This record gives sequence, structure tokens and C-alpha cells, in this order.
Amino acid sequence: MAISDWPRGERPREKLLLRGARVLSNAELLAILLRSGVAGQSALDVARSALTRFGGLRALLHASPEQFCALRGLGEASYVQLQAALEIASRQLLERLEKGACIGSPEDTRRFLITRLRDLPHEVFACLFLDNRHRVIRFEELFRGSIDGASVYPREVVKRALALNAAAAIFAHNHPSGVAEPSAADTRITQRLKAALALVEVRVLDHIVIGDGESVSFAESGLL
Repeated sequence: MAISDWPRGERPREKLLLRGARVLSNAELLAILLRSGVAGQSALDVARSALTRFGGLRALLHASPEQFCALRGLGEASYVQLQAALEIASRQLLERLEKGACIGSPEDTRRFLITRLRDLPHEVFACLFLDNRHRVIRFEELFRGSIDGASVYPREVVKRALALNAAAAIFAHNHPSGVAEPSAADTRITQRLKAALALVEVRVLDHIVIGDGESVSFAESGLL
């Protein structure tokens, strides 16, 4: 049966309008983005099949175009729509931090950093540069590669901080292994960066290590 033949209160779009997006299941939300199904399958059937095939929403959203389009009912148009929706979600989190408000919610900051860095297949070291009222000036991904390989250069971080007239900074990097526990190398580079930035009067407020759905704050752990 096509979704249009369902009772109005059970159709995903109408259900969202009546009760809000939070009440919808992952499959219902996905069906709204897919918009239509294929012969013998509604958009909701296709969505359920896709979630089962990939093992969940996160794996589906981060599948390669080839993996995604190999499933019946999915194609390039659907892939593009979902990737655009994912990027919009990430950008609206950054926009909330950039609206001139001070960094007053560690949870908003952490959620944004997790969204940006958690699913990357390689290690990335990034920085939120802040003004003297702890408002976000810019978020930048500065280095790629293992911190153990000495790929983070304090001189370059200092140059960016000065160029942006930053007064404070929050560092973040991901562990593709999924384990968020800071390593000895993480601690060493944090101390080197803190010392280098102190010379130009830029405070390091935190360094957040992103794992698989979890994160560790140097400031909260007493490592800073």
C-alpha cells in the first residue's frame, strides 16, 4: 500500500506537521527525505531496508556513493539530498556558535566538534579560535595525520591565532580508532601548544578528543 493510502495521522509528513519531527522514527525521517519508493515498496519500506542493510542511520549517512546507490530504491539524487541535509545540520551547529554569543555551552561546542570530526577516516587536528569574550571567530581544520607523527606544528597555530586576532582557543582532534582516551602524545602536544600560545597571550581553554560517540575534555579531566 502506498503511503498516500495510509490514514493521515500515520503518514510521516503529516505526522511531523501534527506532532513534530522528534516523534518520528529514523525510518520515517529517512522516508521523508527519500520522498518516493519503487515498485512494490513505499518510501518507508525502502528506508527500513536501507537502515537494516547498513546497520543504522549513522552508517547509512556515511556510506560511500557506491555503497549507497547499490541498494534498491536509492540513487545519486537520494545520496545528494542526504549529504546536503547532513551538512546543513553541521553548519547550523557552527552558526549557533558564531552568532556572537559567548561559548557558554560546553555541550553545544562538544556536539559541533563531534559532528565535524567523529566519522573522519583519518586523524584531523582542528581549532576554534575565540575573541576576548570567548565568541567564535573561526573553526579551522589545521592538520591531518597522526599526532604521533609530529604533524601538529605550534608555530603554524600561533600564526593563525595572530592572523585572526584570537584571544583564546579550543583544540580538538579525532581518534579514528573510536577510543577517545587521550594518548601521551596528545598530552605533550597540548602542553607545547599551550606554552607557544602563552607567549602571544592566547589562552588555551580546552582540548577535546573525539572518539566513537564519546569525547574527553582535557579541561574537565584536569590535563590542561
